Formats: sequence, C-alpha cells, structure tokens
Amino acid sequence: MSAKSEHYDIIRKPLITEKATMASEANAVVFEVAMSSNKPMIKEAVEALFGVKVKAVNTSITKGKVKRFRGQLGTRRDVKKAYVTLEEGNTIDVSTGL
Repeated sequence: MSAKSEHYDIIRKPLITEKATMASEANAVVFEVAMSSNKPMIKEAVEALFGVKVKAVNTSITKGKVKRFRGQLGTRRDVKKAYVTLEEGNTIDVSTGL
C-alpha cells in the first residue's frame, strides 16, 4: 500500500457545516477522520495531500445517536472530527467539487 493511500485512509472527507464554515474564517478546515488516527498522523496526512503547513490539530469524537430505522432501534456510527488550523498564508478550498 502506498503512502498516499494510507493518507486517504486517515482523512475520510471534509465536513461542510455551519460550524465548519465559521472555523474556516479562522484559517481552519474540518475533516472526518478514521477513529484510529491520532493528531500527528492527521497533521502528516493533511500536509502530504494538500501541500500546506499545519499549525495545530484538534480532534473530537461524536458518539452515534440511537435512532429508529423502520421501527427497529439502531445506532448511528461514531464519528471522529479533526479541526486542522493552517499556518498563515495556507488555504485549502474544500468547496470545489461540490
């Protein structure tokens, strides 16, 4: 497995929410990441894939909610988010490709 595909395993997709848009004003980008990833792995993956310098990485885990699916109780999956703050002058445009 190549190093690039390992980076894509760590970073699943960018998250575009109201809170993520507000974070982008502070030069930050929000990604959904693998549950097994840690901050140094996320930093390395973002720098390698997007060619930017990362200042800081903050992570949060959102527990899956219990919801009803066709009358049966089910649980949504847990999601790990990474708030990646970029150095001054670096940007990632996540809105392209929408």
